[in-house]
Amino acid sequence: MYALKFAHLIKDKCGHETQIYNFYIDMRCFGKGYEEFYHRVQSEGVRMIRGKAVEVTDKAESPDEEGLLMVRAEDSLTATMLRIPVEMVVLCTAMEPRADAIEVARTFGISVGQDGFFTEEHPKLEPVSTPTSGVFLAGSCQGPKDIPDSVAQAKAASSEAQALSTLGKVTVAPMISSIDVDVCIGCQVCIGLCPYTAIEFDAFRNISVVNEALCKGCGSCAAHCPSGAAKIRHFTDKQIFAEIDGIMASM
Repeated sequence: MYALKFAHLIKDKCGHETQIYNFYIDMRCFGKGYEEFYHRVQSEGVRMIRGKAVEVTDKAESPDEEGLLMVRAEDSLTATMLRIPVEMVVLCTAMEPRADAIEVARTFGISVGQDGFFTEEHPKLEPVSTPTSGVFLAGSCQGPKDIPDSVAQAKAASSEAQALSTLGKVTVAPMISSIDVDVCIGCQVCIGLCPYTAIEFDAFRNISVVNEALCKGCGSCAAHCPSGAAKIRHFTDKQIFAEIDGIMASM
């Protein structure tokens, strides 16, 4: 879409007699009014060529090509190779996540997807929320987005933040981790496993301590604790087995 926008702007600023070539592999204008914009750009005289531009060079093969860039490309619809002289080449590169996305995600207690962009808590029910309360996503940090989608997400994120600030207090979920100080051996394994940096080490008592305001009750510490000191409140083994017994008794 921004390749089409570039073509439209060049036509508007440089004159409609300007020759523009748009090389593409596939064209899908998915947004509201985007297909109409695609047809508008075509009606302005932009030449749409389906195929890859394989080379851009400044080596002239004739006097007419001196001082110009030569684009060698294929036209897959006609099965021919093209050599087009142009004054400027615009490369519409792909968008990629920031290089330190993993470090940023760990700082704010959020997650990163397989594509390297930040992921939301739920794609449908919580599209701008994250597992960390008070941290919201908006725009291209979550993935490549255009302006309307970014604006809509920004308004949703600001509304979520305002809803939290008007409460005047922070509600902590009851199912969070806790560490039994009498059992903890101070191995600090749970500190490295916690994705929300909610566990700190108390050097004076030689035990790990859970920050209840940061903990989200994911259970990583409880599953890997070698001494069994880390537990999830209201989700103990005794309670789980009691639920299983209740389910089996009703069958």
